[in-house]
Amino acid sequence: MKKDKILTGVAGEYYVAAELSRRGYVASLTSKNTKGIDCLASNQDGSKTVSIQIKAKNKGRGWILNESNEYHNPNLFYVFVSLEENKPPEYFIVDSAHVSEAIIADNEAWYLSPGKNGKAHNETTMREFYMTDVEKNLYRNAWDRLG
Repeated sequence: MKKDKILTGVAGEYYVAAELSRRGYVASLTSKNTKGIDCLASNQDGSKTVSIQIKAKNKGRGWILNESNEYHNPNLFYVFVSLEENKPPEYFIVDSAHVSEAIIADNEAWYLSPGKNGKAHNETTMREFYMTDVEKNLYRNAWDRLG
């Protein structure tokens, strides 16, 4: 059965909220009209709060983003969730500065490379975030990055 992208995204949000709660954070999913923030997480005394953008996938190498994700803020983190069938969820916690730099560089390289039949690529708002194996090892379950 083909999994719906929206359901994958919703599942990712609930998995992240559950994992944050399990680790002692107070996690609150935002309403769907909250631009760029899927979850707010704070420590139990409320002295530190971070904004989290959650991106989930169930297949493929990277996570789909768009040009609005080129924005970064020191208080914004991404949790990339891999929900592959018959495997437990995998979480990668990445600061927004790294995500921004990576997708800008990747998009520029793609745009400058030849497309089909050597033609130039058309501009697009779509971005994709990839991680090397070294980055995956660095960011996998790195919940302490949230502070």
